[in-house]
Amino acid sequence: MTELSKGRRAAVTALLATGLALVTAQAAHADPAAHSDPAARGAASAQGAPEPVPAADLVRAHSAVQDPTVLDKVGHFFARRGVPPTQQLSIGAAEEAKAAQDAAPRLAGDTVPVYTLDAGFVAGTPGAPVAKAEFTASKVVAADGQTASVWTVRQGGSWRVVNIASGGDESDYAAKAADGGGGTAFREPQVNAWYVLRDGRVLPLDDEARRSVGAGGVSLAAYQELVHQRYGDKLPGSAYDREGKGGGYQLDAAADAAPQAAAADDSAIPAVTAAAALGATALAAAGAAVVLRRRRATR
Repeated sequence: MTELSKGRRAAVTALLATGLALVTAQAAHADPAAHSDPAARGAASAQGAPEPVPAADLVRAHSAVQDPTVLDKVGHFFARRGVPPTQQLSIGAAEEAKAAQDAAPRLAGDTVPVYTLDAGFVAGTPGAPVAKAEFTASKVVAADGQTASVWTVRQGGSWRVVNIASGGDESDYAAKAADGGGGTAFREPQVNAWYVLRDGRVLPLDDEARRSVGAGGVSLAAYQELVHQRYGDKLPGSAYDREGKGGGYQLDAAADAAPQAAAADDSAIPAVTAAAALGATALAAAGAAVVLRRRRATR
């Protein structure tokens, strides 16, 4: 597998409009691993590994992406090549619809859990895993070779689609971790780094991670010290967070019609939500247009 460069990747995240689930603070807080076996949770935490997402939940998330309405949205995502619906294309609506149909999006591979650096681990909370499952991702491929990652979160008893991102990093790095000897792939979003936790060591999966921990990786304890130095004073509830520097988004309670994206700071550990953990722009209201955002290049 060819390694992806996060700095060069033309990545787009999109929150889907009416007809699909929209991220809200409560919904995005849904934890993909919330219903796992307590014994498994304790064993995983003791080794620093995140609690695994049950296979049955991954099957349900996969099925959600196979919904024809979802695949139609992905087809339009491919047809527009990242151009927001609020902006006109050089082609008309009929041509866009045909291009979306011709894209013939199909799922490729399994749905995978996506783990993100855990704030409790950064803080040094005893027993906290290195990362937490924030959402699941399914890789979708177009007829012309374009790829996208469709994100799902659990809302109540069902899995709902909340985002589309160009490319397939989430699935690709999970596969790279598995092919390299197993372990748990996870992301430190503040520096766009992907790692694998294997046998008590944090090993790099991309260039950003190699710059962070070296080609040979570091022990789990050393990695905890590293991220504590980086973000220990920027955790939720800190002065940094209270001053509104932690990224994420703000919503105008008096006007639901328009999203108000706050300036995000990649050095922060935002509140634990699927959207904020990746610094994504959030959608304020149901029925609003799809919101697009290119992921930051690494600083």
